[in-house]
Amino acid sequence: MMNRNIALSLTGIMFLSFGCKEVVNTTGNPIPRIALVKIEPTIVKQFTDSLKITFTYEDGDGDLGFENADINSLEVQDERLQKTDTYYIPPLAPTDAKIRIKGQLTMNLRNVFLLGTGNIETTSFTLRIKDRAGNFSNPIKTPEITITR
Repeated sequence: MMNRNIALSLTGIMFLSFGCKEVVNTTGNPIPRIALVKIEPTIVKQFTDSLKITFTYEDGDGDLGFENADINSLEVQDERLQKTDTYYIPPLAPTDAKIRIKGQLTMNLRNVFLLGTGNIETTSFTLRIKDRAGNFSNPIKTPEITITR
């Protein structure tokens, strides 16, 4: 009787172990996806206020972010400028894991400024994220914000 209980217990543990491995190793679409949550404030004073852009991310194989802080993976394009700014994102999952991840990030954009000589301008920003395999997410565009002197 005792041997049967031990055998049943070991069988149960084996099923639990296999079940955990399947969940941990589940992967989905390797192309990252992002979605805008909010941008605040919508009116900023140049060189004074920070702009916070919050977005969600989802990646089917968990390869978002880099260990090397010199590699930037978040692109932010101010529609008034030709040059895209890039920012560092640390790994959002263990680098050796192939797992589906999702979450939310908030980016602080400091020192937003006026380009012209006027007292007020509007702009919007387009963001996209690149994973370690070189796949870019869909772009997201923010609503317009107002920059004042």
